[in-house]
Amino acid sequence: MNNKEFLESLSAKWGRSQEDTAALASRIVSIMSEELQEGNAVCIQDFGTFEVKKKMERVCVIPSTGQRVLVPPKLVLVFKPAAALKEQMK
Repeated sequence: MNNKEFLESLSAKWGRSQEDTAALASRIVSIMSEELQEGNAVCIQDFGTFEVKKKMERVCVIPSTGQRVLVPPKLVLVFKPAAALKEQMK
């Protein structure tokens, strides 16, 4: 399902126009992005939790040359599904 199909489905279920639905979805994503940038986790009940975690620096080896390279630390977005979502997927 792509973004257009998702918005069409959502607007049909809510009985709203696609423009209103698109604006609402955009605002939700914007608020989630702001919270994640501040370092806060975003928890959606019965769906899961989005969280930004810091990966520490590490040493990796380039297989073709055998050269060891230091990979700098970075921030990654992590999603942990809720138990209810996991149960639905079984």
